[in-house]
Amino acid sequence: MGRFKDAAADDGSEGNIDMSPMIDCVFILLIFFIVTTTFVEETGVEVDKPQAASAVRLEKTSLLLALTAKGEVVYGGREIGIAGIQPLVKRMLQQEEIPVIVQADAAAPSGLLVRAIDEAKLGGAVKVSIASARPSK
Repeated sequence: MGRFKDAAADDGSEGNIDMSPMIDCVFILLIFFIVTTTFVEETGVEVDKPQAASAVRLEKTSLLLALTAKGEVVYGGREIGIAGIQPLVKRMLQQEEIPVIVQADAAAPSGLLVRAIDEAKLGGAVKVSIASARPSK
């Protein structure tokens, strides 16, 4: 009787499903979505932008700087000052050619806005824009 064992009992397997191909597909999908997702950076402060009739949407991949009503220059939620614009623009433009967008508060000094644009251009920015809001109809 001991000689006639079941063939399935001999190899020790119980018919498990191999999960590794499914896990591979999940990781490939995860990598695909991570690579194709664009992340929009915010400046970190709320700015009351002036209204302009000629306002248009700009590219999502851009360097956003904010000028507050108090005269602060903010990037990524921290105050960098007017002197920090040029090194920041140089560093960011080494990776790829992106436009610089200055979000100036309506109450920000205009001299500070001109200096911020000048510093961005000295940093190597070819395209510097000023953010504005469309007038509500």
